[in-house]
Amino acid sequence: MPRTLDQDRAAYSLQKVKEIIEDRTFSEDWKDKYAGYVESLPATILNCGLGQAAATLLAASKKQNNNLSENDPHYFLYKHLQNWLCRDSKEAPYNRTGELMKAITAGDRHSYILAQAEALKWLEWHKKLAVAYLKKDKVGDQS
Repeated sequence: MPRTLDQDRAAYSLQKVKEIIEDRTFSEDWKDKYAGYVESLPATILNCGLGQAAATLLAASKKQNNNLSENDPHYFLYKHLQNWLCRDSKEAPYNRTGELMKAITAGDRHSYILAQAEALKWLEWHKKLAVAYLKKDKVGDQS
């Protein structure tokens, strides 16, 4: 029996979280920051729109000499979102388009609305899993 789209969202999210966990180059602080950015991204999308939220992730990943830092947690989150929305699948709003910002700016309104809704649906899973596996416990948090 085939999986549902929601199961695919969960599986993709879990895969990305597990990749972060297994990559020993990421510190606990890096993982915590990534989880924090995942937590705040849905609100940013709702307040500003998918395009502005994606552009903000890219802008925040800029480091010295105005170049993108591919090891920045903002950039990782952007890439994870891009890979989900632009994947090779008939369910992907930007099926096989490759680069998210290009797809957003070149696409039509209908595709944008679908992509924004799909981003929020994927982030429901990603937020829960990133917090569960990557977020540091707060000092004194006994819950």
